[in-house]
Amino acid sequence: MNVPPAALLNKTKKNFIGLPAPLGYVAGVGRGATGFTTRSDIGPARDASDVSDDRHAPPAKRGKKQEEEEDLNDANYDEFTGYGGSLCNKDPYDKDDEEADAIYESIDDRMDEKRKEYREQRRREELENYRQERPKIQQMFSDLKRDLAQVSEDEWSCIPEVGDARNKKQRNPRMERFTPLPDSVLARNMGGETVTAIDPTSGLASMMPGTNTVGPGMVTPSGDLDLRKIGQARNTLMGLKLSQVSDSVGGQTVVDPKGYLTDLQSMLPQYGGDINDVKKARLLLKNVRETNPNHPPAWIAAARLEEVTGKVQSARNLIMKGTEMCPKSEDVWLEAARLQTPEMAKAVIATAVRTLPFSPRLWIKGANLETEPKAKKKVFRKALEQIPNSELLWKCAVDLEEEEDAKILLSRAVECCPTSVDLWLALAKLETYENARKVLNKARESNPKDRNIWITAAKLEEANDNAMLVSKIIDRAINTLVANMVELNRDQWIKDAVEAEQSGSVLTCQAIIKHIIGHGVEEEDRKHTWMEDADSCASQGAYECARAIYAHALAVFPKKKSVWLAAAHFERSHGTRESLESLLQQAVTHCPQEEILWLMGAKSKWLAGDVPAARSILALAFKANPNSEEIWLAAVKLESENNEYERARRLLAKARSQAATPKVMMKSAHLEWALNNLDLAKKLLDDGIKQFSDFPKLWMMKGQILEQEGAIDAAWDVYREAVKKCTQSIPLWSLLAALEERRGRATTARATLEKSRVRNPMNEQLWLLAVRLEIRLGNKEVARSLMARALQECPSSGLLWASSIFLEDHARRKSKSVDALKKCQDDARVVLAVANMFWMDGRKNKAREWFNKTVKIDPDLGDAWAWYYKLELVFGTPEQQLEVQERCVKADPRHGEHWQAVAKHISNWRKKTDEILKIVADKLPIPVPTCQHL
Repeated sequence: MNVPPAALLNKTKKNFIGLPAPLGYVAGVGRGATGFTTRSDIGPARDASDVSDDRHAPPAKRGKKQEEEEDLNDANYDEFTGYGGSLCNKDPYDKDDEEADAIYESIDDRMDEKRKEYREQRRREELENYRQERPKIQQMFSDLKRDLAQVSEDEWSCIPEVGDARNKKQRNPRMERFTPLPDSVLARNMGGETVTAIDPTSGLASMMPGTNTVGPGMVTPSGDLDLRKIGQARNTLMGLKLSQVSDSVGGQTVVDPKGYLTDLQSMLPQYGGDINDVKKARLLLKNVRETNPNHPPAWIAAARLEEVTGKVQSARNLIMKGTEMCPKSEDVWLEAARLQTPEMAKAVIATAVRTLPFSPRLWIKGANLETEPKAKKKVFRKALEQIPNSELLWKCAVDLEEEEDAKILLSRAVECCPTSVDLWLALAKLETYENARKVLNKARESNPKDRNIWITAAKLEEANDNAMLVSKIIDRAINTLVANMVELNRDQWIKDAVEAEQSGSVLTCQAIIKHIIGHGVEEEDRKHTWMEDADSCASQGAYECARAIYAHALAVFPKKKSVWLAAAHFERSHGTRESLESLLQQAVTHCPQEEILWLMGAKSKWLAGDVPAARSILALAFKANPNSEEIWLAAVKLESENNEYERARRLLAKARSQAATPKVMMKSAHLEWALNNLDLAKKLLDDGIKQFSDFPKLWMMKGQILEQEGAIDAAWDVYREAVKKCTQSIPLWSLLAALEERRGRATTARATLEKSRVRNPMNEQLWLLAVRLEIRLGNKEVARSLMARALQECPSSGLLWASSIFLEDHARRKSKSVDALKKCQDDARVVLAVANMFWMDGRKNKAREWFNKTVKIDPDLGDAWAWYYKLELVFGTPEQQLEVQERCVKADPRHGEHWQAVAKHISNWRKKTDEILKIVADKLPIPVPTCQHL
């Protein structure tokens, strides 16, 4: 049959030639190519309506004629200017017109120059405002582009590669869909000859006698598994998966099946990182090594990368190649020795020391690889032959020797390293006293600028009972160092003194303090600086250093009361009773007019049980201060505490006649009140009120005595008169309001408290009294309203915030306590309220923690100690109760609402701190979720 040539052409023509590309087609995507987009595809990064600037000037218009044809229509004719004003525009100007135009133009240019700067500034501002409202796309990302400067190299390397973001259908519209193989394929290939069976003890299967199953879903007709067939089936599945990701174009493949399986088998299960990150890091390090093969860190990093991924042998090979490329690097050799086995590491170090014989680190590594002490010594001796001036090698070698051999080695060491102070001091420590002095003298000659040699010499003399030489050595040391232009660091010398005290060299530390404490301190700053130094030493436990600082300060400032008091408080806390009394005797000799020093001395004697000595001290104090109220009252207290009431009465009578003061009158009445002489007490109070009507405690005592006798009306009259005389006394207002409430006059009590707040604005105690009054009357909402007003007037009052917590419902107390802690973070009363809240919730350990925090913030708050002791009485052990009691006695608290109510009661006037603690704790209720804490 004859076929026309045209038909042959149509038959050979490909069916896709001339047709449009499929949707989403990207050439070469099967080989890993990805599409890209240029600026011309998306246009400029601007809106069409953006205002143009100098960088993006609008294109000039083209295709328009510069001159339009003249319009000669009658409608365009003007009687004066002609057709559109253009009849004469082509005529030449007259000379006068040209001159005038030039003048006007020059004027316009001149005016334009004047306004140019303003106009340009205004244009820039308008453009800037416009850019802020409608920024360009490139400006939107300017802050992110600036942040790219802070991206580290590791973060750059962690950025993933940009892949093809299209979905699967767009990438390959004609892609085949594969369905996972069914289990029947595995079942057909599991028969055949049995090669071996799974070991029942291997943990992979559990073969039970009489059954033919190995785990769930695996049926074995013959009772054994053909592992060869299972392996073949697994390889078949893996091959199918690999063929799915391969590309048949040109016979190339994206994934190497053998390499892929090899990489999977080489991975350690314990490595949890991304394998892609490892490959990137491996590639980067390879590039670094190829670019600069003599860079040691590149080889070390590559070896450690392989070590991390579990390829220890590859790491060893890499680092050994690194030793060939960087033979002069200590770090590479040390890394190679670390990666090798102990035996191979010895060989590596041997090669290293032949290459770098003057590296102490390599020799030390070689010695550490040895297990026998004899071999270690041998290595160090060979090292010292090569590097005799290495201080580090000498120290390591000496550490391995016995005392006698170490002495010989140190003798040689100081010859080879005469500037090593540590070696000189070590040798001096091993020598006898006479030889040590010689060694230290030679050390000073070799190191004239080192202070440690001088300090060691002083310690040596102190250890051999040459106390006279200690101070001379330290003095000479400072003079010699100053002569050698050495800058004396005062803080470092004080630190050396602290270390000397800790090592037992007390004389040395005192000598250092004595000669260095005044160095580099301005004259006007000496007292303040020395007190800070003493506190710092005491906080570090260096009490002898602190005592030496106080002694020097007292020698310089013998008339300063504050220095004597600081030294006395230090001795009372960290010294003995004898040292305190000795110090106070010196203090009253230099400052006889300071009453508190006399009182401290008398109290020390009294606490020691020496009452006659305390009386004698107070008698001397009377001579030095004849009309001192404090000394009179101290003498009265001494006598009354020792049951010498007649002596106390005579002293008070003499004091009233010689130095009548409000406190003397109060103490006189208080003594009679305590001894139940109420008539005499009232008479003394009346005399005191006549002389000192503005002293509120006299009024308070008189009112309380009348209440004790049952004369309520008379007491009310006293309080009413008292608040007129002492309007600022909060306890008087409190007593008056409480008495009116007890008389059943709640409205009057409320009015009294309102009047007191008017007279004493912004007083937290008066607000709290008003709140508690409303709670007792059952007006809880009114109490909350009052508390809100109180917190507005006193926003930082810890007392009010602590009370406001228990005004809230139980569910809202936690949030209220958080607000209270924010407002008054370091207020002990707020912390105490939070501790009680934890106790209410049954969290006793948390409550104990917060009680402890409270007494640390304010040890003088007696209520905190009482609540803490109450908690231990309920939940604690006897040891914990005793601990709280001892801490409270040591703190000796004086304040607190519950504490003062018990301590100031007339029946408890002679009770000690521990007794008051037990009484207060016994009266406190166990916390329950109510408002009783208010």
